[in-house]
Amino acid sequence: MMERQLDLLIVGGGPAGLAAAIPAHDAGCRDILILEREQHLGGILRQCIHSGFGLHIFKEELTGPEYAQRYVQMTLERNIPYQCDTMVLDIAPDRTVTATSPVHGVQVFRPKAVVLAMGCRERPRGALGTPGTRCSGIYCAGTAQRLVNLEGFMPGKRIVILGSGDIGLIMARRMTFEGAKVLAVVELMPYSSGLKRNIVQCLDDYGIPLLLSHTVTDIRGRERLEGVTVSKVGPDRKPIPGTEIQYDCDTLLLSCGLIPENELSKTAGVTLDRATAGPVVDQHLCTNVSGVFACGNVLHVHDLVDNVSEEAEEAGKQAAAYVAGTASDVRLVAEVEDGEGVRGLVPRRITGTVTAPVKLMFRPANVYKDAQLETLVDGEVVATRKARIFTPGEMVTALLLPKFLPQDGKCHKVSMRIVQ
Repeated sequence: MMERQLDLLIVGGGPAGLAAAIPAHDAGCRDILILEREQHLGGILRQCIHSGFGLHIFKEELTGPEYAQRYVQMTLERNIPYQCDTMVLDIAPDRTVTATSPVHGVQVFRPKAVVLAMGCRERPRGALGTPGTRCSGIYCAGTAQRLVNLEGFMPGKRIVILGSGDIGLIMARRMTFEGAKVLAVVELMPYSSGLKRNIVQCLDDYGIPLLLSHTVTDIRGRERLEGVTVSKVGPDRKPIPGTEIQYDCDTLLLSCGLIPENELSKTAGVTLDRATAGPVVDQHLCTNVSGVFACGNVLHVHDLVDNVSEEAEEAGKQAAAYVAGTASDVRLVAEVEDGEGVRGLVPRRITGTVTAPVKLMFRPANVYKDAQLETLVDGEVVATRKARIFTPGEMVTALLLPKFLPQDGKCHKVSMRIVQ
C-alpha cells in the first residue's frame, strides 16, 4: 500500500474539481492531485451534449463537453497531476484519504488541504415510494442521458417522465430528437422544479404536456414496463380518486431531484446542512473541519455550471491560502439562517474580517409573485429587493455588504426572507 504526502488533494475531476485546481495552482500551490472515479476528466458534462453552458464564464454558448474541455485543457496546460479510474473510499477527520484504482491498488494520501468536489446523484425510485412492479424500463433521467449520449442506446420509444427537474426536461427534448414519443412530464408540485427556459425550449416548443399537481400512482408490467397510471393530487399531495389517466408506455424516466454526494464528507467529520444536504461552510467555502473545503453540487445543487465554476475557483484559492499558511481568520462573525420563504442559504457562517460583499445563495420555498426579498441582521432589515417572481426552479443570489455587518467581536444573526 502506497502512502504519499502532498499539499492539496481534490476529490472529483468534474467542473468543480477542475475549476478549483486551476486557481490553486496559479496561486503557487504546485503539489496538487485530482482524483476522479470515471475514466476521463470532465464529470457529468461529458454526457450533456446540449448547448447553454459558458455564457457567464466564457461569454459564449457551449455544449457540456466543450465547456468541460476548456477546463481540461487549462488543467493540462498547467501540468496539474490527475488520476482517473480512482475511487476514494474514505476521508478521515485528519484529512487522510484512502483510495483504490486498478492501476495503483490501494493508496493513502496525507494532504495538507482537501477540496470536496464529488458532485451529486439522482434520487432513485426507491426513495420515491412509487407503487407497482419492479419491471425493466424505469430509469433515472441522468442514466438515460448517459445511455443515449455516450453509449448510443435508446431506452425506449414511448416515454413518460416523472418530475420536472432540468435533466428530465432536457431528456424530453433529447428523446424526441431520437424519434421517441414523450407522452407527458408529470410533476407532483404545483410548479416546475426546472428552469423556465428549459420548460419553454424543451417542452413547449415540442408540444409536450406538463402536468402539474400530478404523480404516477401505478406502474404496470411484469418483465417490461407496459404502462403507468397518473393521478391528480390535492394540496396535501395525495392522489385524488377518479382523476386517473392511463398511459401506455415502455419507459418511465425519473427526474425527481438531486442529492449532494456527501458520504465521504460524513466520514471526514464534516457537518451537513439539513436543508441542502451539503456541508455547512463559511463564505470562504471552508467546512467545520480545518483544511477541508467544499464546492459545486456537493455543497448545494446549482442551476448553472458557470456558478459551479465561480464557486470552485474561490474554494481553490482558499485551499491554496490554507496550505501557504495565509488562510482567512476563522473567527465566527455571524450565523446565517433561513427566513420565511427561504430554503438552504449558503454559506451558513460568516467568519473573519469582512471587507468584501458576502454572496448568499438559496432557493425559494415556493412560488412568490410580486414579492420582496429582505436581508436582516439581528432582526433588523438592512436591505430589500423586489422581484416579479421567485420560484424554486431558479436559485436566488444576494449580496450582504460589509457595512451591514458590525465588526464588534460579537456573533450576529443574518437571515433572509421573502414577503408579499
